[in-house]
Amino acid sequence: MKLVGTPPKTELIKIEIKGAICHINLARSEKYNAMNVQMITELCEAFEWSRQRSVGLTGELADAKGDKYLRILVLSGEGKHFCAGADINMMRDAGANTPEENRRDSKRLDRLFNGLWSHPCFTVGMIKGVALGGGAGLVACLDYVIATPNVKIALSEGKLGILPAVIGPYVYRRLGSACFRRLAMQASRIDSTEALRIGFIEQVVEEQDCEEALSKLTTEVLTTGPCAITLAKELTLSFDRWTGSDEELRDYTLDFTSRMRGSNEGQEGLSSFLEKRDANWKTE
Repeated sequence: MKLVGTPPKTELIKIEIKGAICHINLARSEKYNAMNVQMITELCEAFEWSRQRSVGLTGELADAKGDKYLRILVLSGEGKHFCAGADINMMRDAGANTPEENRRDSKRLDRLFNGLWSHPCFTVGMIKGVALGGGAGLVACLDYVIATPNVKIALSEGKLGILPAVIGPYVYRRLGSACFRRLAMQASRIDSTEALRIGFIEQVVEEQDCEEALSKLTTEVLTTGPCAITLAKELTLSFDRWTGSDEELRDYTLDFTSRMRGSNEGQEGLSSFLEKRDANWKTE
């Protein structure tokens, strides 16, 4: 996708830009924001567009026109529910599809979840009601999730005789092996208390307090170096995939630290600290 200043045109999601924050709202409330092919495609395009417009990718706080590059992505759903997972028609069609067609559909979903999980921005979820199947997969891919007390999350695929394989790597990374396996086998809904306990979400607030909670969080995140946020994801992934020795890992962290300290952002952060002033990214 070509880098452009305006978001892609969409019908089933709404995109709103507020400074360095991109808000993406699932807008299929009459279907509990269940994801059909069109919504999945629009989400993929929105994630890719916002990735290209991010500070983490460009290394700049604003473009040539002075428009801010993105630092935070907020994902939410219209209506009473965040996302009921895959659209029922998609599920029905899957039973008649050939293995090749089902794999193509799965690849589209893989692009969706990986696009969110690997996004350079700090990603926030504002969820309420149900987050089932693929909806739970979206939740697992986010960096921070604010939920209302009525939230119900489920890896519900097992009730249909299938498994959450495509979302599995992201749920596994968020929850760990034993918890992912239990939820995949039970396929039952967990409430906000249990979701908070096992680390599926970070915060539970009443619906009327969600915007205030989001404002506090984004204000805090915007004081962190934007490239540091992106590179924190790179560093974590390196730890997840590390196959070398402990000594090689220590050498890697030394090189990583040196790289960060020598970067423009690192130099600005250290200079602002010593000079007792705000860093140039603390302008929101």
